[in-house]
Amino acid sequence: MSLEAPARSGMRLTRHETVTFVCCRREAREHELVSQIGVARDLARLIGGRFDRYVDATQAVAEAPLGYVMPNDTIVGIEVARRWGIEGPDDLFGGVVPFPFVATKVITHPLVAADSAHPHGWDGRFAERVDDVVLPGRSVFSLHDAWRAARALLPSGPIRLKLAHGVGGRGQFVVEDERALDERLRSMDTDEIARAGAVVECDLCAPRTWSVGQVRVGSLFASYFGTQRTVHDRNGAAVYGGSSITLVRGGFDALAPFIAGDDALRRVIECARRYHDAAFASFPGLLASRCNYDVVQGRDARGDERIAVLEQSWRIGGASAAELLALQALRDDPARVSARAETVESYEDEPVVPRDAIVHFRGVDAQHGPITKYMRLRDDEDA
Repeated sequence: MSLEAPARSGMRLTRHETVTFVCCRREAREHELVSQIGVARDLARLIGGRFDRYVDATQAVAEAPLGYVMPNDTIVGIEVARRWGIEGPDDLFGGVVPFPFVATKVITHPLVAADSAHPHGWDGRFAERVDDVVLPGRSVFSLHDAWRAARALLPSGPIRLKLAHGVGGRGQFVVEDERALDERLRSMDTDEIARAGAVVECDLCAPRTWSVGQVRVGSLFASYFGTQRTVHDRNGAAVYGGSSITLVRGGFDALAPFIAGDDALRRVIECARRYHDAAFASFPGLLASRCNYDVVQGRDARGDERIAVLEQSWRIGGASAAELLALQALRDDPARVSARAETVESYEDEPVVPRDAIVHFRGVDAQHGPITKYMRLRDDEDA
């Protein structure tokens, strides 16, 4: 079910008056849950309602009706969604997929071979449809296939191994030769790869990651583009550090006037659009009100520029706070066409937080150290 839908002027933004946050990821850390609940409260303000409650996914049916649902992960199964009162994209901020693998990175690439291990529901036609807008790569569900895929790609340059459920740059490893590959594969969890899969794809030099997406909250529908920042946590690991976006009323076509003759950005948006359309054409039962696509721009080992979609997100994400803040600006001023906003995730001990920022989390994580997360609306002149 596509997001595209005409605005319903003169009507309430949504029929729902309450927002329920449903925790689908029990392994989520405190800083993730606190900031995500903050986004749920932002959503309640946007629809002119109230934040109702936090519900564990295992208790969601007993707690029904849930009102407007914000799950912290993609919902697997339309039957599950319906039990929670979700009939379509007007009932949730996020998405619903027919099979677990559809919500992960592994849909992006084909299998190593026709007889390779794969999950129930696997359909290689999506990978065929997006072949020219993604990097060379393979999706694997066994160490044997990971080895086969990596050996085939290594002659062209360094490769990147990515676990299916890795987020924010975590669970990814770059290898440059077969010795390093062997060491890395020996350290990986065989059961996790068999259960959820992994991606093996070529690695790019000096990459820049763009965010392109669409978001719909009731009658309010917009598309956006922006860039992601990479920072380092206290362990020195490169992790997601926030997004800056330009959000525009309407579909992907509405972004054209804001590209300002930037051919590379035009290609970035077109790649995301192709991936988006192919996904909804390939997976019956897929529905989403929040769609985000990570698009990388960089150079391969031969020095050729590549622009390609890395993965999708049909759930609350790092840019969601900025998306809702920008949507609020559009709702507050019906004549406004666009808005710019940013999210920042800092791992510094005492980061400088702008006075106009809204802080969603400030604390210390046992694994990653001090973390501060905030968002703010950016005026056109200083964006």
